[in-house]
Amino acid sequence: MFSIRTYNAISPTGLARFNSSHYSVSAESSEPAGILLRSYKLTTDELPDTVVAVARAGAGTNNVPIPQLTERGIVVFNTPGANANAVKELICAGLMMSSRDIFGGLKFVDGLAGHTVDDLDPLLESEKKRFAGSEIYGKTLGIVGLGAIGSLVANMALDLGMRVIGYDPAISVEAAWRLSSRVEKMPSLDALLRDADYITLHVPAIEATKNMINSGSISRMKNGVKLLNFARKEIIDANDVISALDTGKIGGYVTDFPTPELIGHPKVLPMPHIGASTGEAEDNCAVMAADQLIDFLENGNIKNSVNLPDTSMTRGSDFRLTFSNSNVPNVLSSVLAQISATGANVIDLVNQSRNEIAYNIMDLDQPVTDELLDVISNLEGVIRVRRV
Repeated sequence: MFSIRTYNAISPTGLARFNSSHYSVSAESSEPAGILLRSYKLTTDELPDTVVAVARAGAGTNNVPIPQLTERGIVVFNTPGANANAVKELICAGLMMSSRDIFGGLKFVDGLAGHTVDDLDPLLESEKKRFAGSEIYGKTLGIVGLGAIGSLVANMALDLGMRVIGYDPAISVEAAWRLSSRVEKMPSLDALLRDADYITLHVPAIEATKNMINSGSISRMKNGVKLLNFARKEIIDANDVISALDTGKIGGYVTDFPTPELIGHPKVLPMPHIGASTGEAEDNCAVMAADQLIDFLENGNIKNSVNLPDTSMTRGSDFRLTFSNSNVPNVLSSVLAQISATGANVIDLVNQSRNEIAYNIMDLDQPVTDELLDVISNLEGVIRVRRV
């Protein structure tokens, strides 16, 4: 029986993935093997030694202390792509709202309560020119980051008749397969900024992307460009964006990450972080997080981890051992020597590494004893060992 501790309200569709005969799921679990959460700010003090995995039902993991968990050999999962369609659809709305003054028109009409039919129609006709805009058809959309969301946005924009250019120096093979061949790949960020009428950002908040949209990068954009940020607030310098809005260099800014200085600006359309706020997205994220957690707890397989290498192996035995270790020479050979000393044979194994850490799955021809686990756990370089 595996115990799972939950934080936040997790979709019942996701929780239903846990078979009640194998799992107990509760917000009060005192000795959980796994943690399932959404936006809750997790601290290491809350995690007993029994925890081997944390699953975040969402793409961002800023609320999880990843370096500290990695040191303890705790796998951290996220759910990339599970909420991508929800975000894509909101970006579609953002494109429309940035090109047409839909919001201004709605506010204007909402203020006309009490008018009669006779004076309402002429008033609407005379004032509609205040809310005129432009069509996105034929315009150029620049997409910075062509991952799960960026690739969906690219294909959507093509269907809407836009020219689409993209920049992503670290695009994955999987993302490249999802992307239409009609998307023009730009050689640099500056090349994209110079050519785009609309720019939408889809990069993670890391040191390399902090304030990537600043006075310098803005100066290379077209005059009147529309900027959309449904990624993270840290990737733009808000004060530089406001200055560009005031001068007209940026014609409008649509964001799902408002900050105090942006609120109330007439050219800013701020949304309350609702990109993934659909029932379908919450279900998808919870199901993906639960399935990844289950596969790891029951089989030791890792998929969509943000700190350990993706590693999986079809079971060839009922006796499986997994361990994480510092990515240094001789650790694997030391473990194999200890297994051999017990008379056990390794039927199959897989070893993967990611930066400073490695992860291993081994199927043996006989049971993994407590004594073997104890010996391996005390080997130099081994971080965490499990019998699965």
